[in-house]
Amino acid sequence: MTSDAYDSLPDAVAGIFGADATAERAYDLLTVDVPAASWLTALETARDDLGCTYFDWLSAVDEPGTGFRVSAHVASVERGAVRRLLVRTTVPHEAAVLPTALGVYAGAGWHERETYEMFGITFSDHPNLVRLLLPETFEGHPLRKDFVLAARVAKAWPGAKEPGESAPGHTGPKRRQMLPPGVPDPNEWGPLKGQLPPAPARPARTPRAAGDRPVRRARSVSEGSASQQPPATGPEAAPEAAPAPKGAPAPWHDPRPAFDDPATDATRPEPTRPEPEKSGPTKPEPKQSGPEGEPEPGPEAGPATGDGPAPERPGGDA
Repeated sequence: MTSDAYDSLPDAVAGIFGADATAERAYDLLTVDVPAASWLTALETARDDLGCTYFDWLSAVDEPGTGFRVSAHVASVERGAVRRLLVRTTVPHEAAVLPTALGVYAGAGWHERETYEMFGITFSDHPNLVRLLLPETFEGHPLRKDFVLAARVAKAWPGAKEPGESAPGHTGPKRRQMLPPGVPDPNEWGPLKGQLPPAPARPARTPRAAGDRPVRRARSVSEGSASQQPPATGPEAAPEAAPAPKGAPAPWHDPRPAFDDPATDATRPEPTRPEPEKSGPTKPEPKQSGPEGEPEPGPEAGPATGDGPAPERPGGDA
């Protein structure tokens, strides 16, 4: 690859691709436009002189009033750098013929077949120029701008009617219908061709007299809108509401540090916690007897002395 030749583009396009060629660089993509007669020569120059040996894709665009713009995207992937090149040419609608690029890039075969069935562009000397995606019974080329969408004949275009126009008894004028490309007029194409009455003409609007138009209230920038007026002052101003009384501060307004300082911890009052209410049955008080209300004496317990036998340990003496 001669990287110098690629870097000299688009300025040196006339010396590399011919006097009729033009070039521009945009969005890191170099685009070269050549006449249809120089299509194969431009592809060979891109492969041999610029080193663009990688073929990426080939397709076309239908430009109304201009023709079909056929584009081939090739690239050079040598020395770890990708250099992209888009070679374009234009053929008229009435003579959409180009020579096949199979002799320059073998991978262009399938792309030319797809372009042939989608746009109707014929690539001469192609060994197998047949349909690739569409069935054999399909009529037309679906990516052309003049291709009629037959489904819109059976179902009207969404938004073709105003709300209420489909109601029975509607006799008012219809709005101007704007059909996008590919949507046919039911009175010109389809089973109802020539059978529909012409749409009634929309009445012209009469200009309104100057006195009938309501006066628009204007407000200067300094005045602002009604919601941006400054507060009133003077005796007519409403008295300010008294501030709401402040309650006790919440406990999280005075949080304690994670590690208390021993010097200040002694002076900090300990928080008091409310005692939990006792629930459940209460223990009954002991009965009182005797004249002075002394409790009844229980069984007498002898004094604990060391004369009695010692309790035996389980397991016997060791």
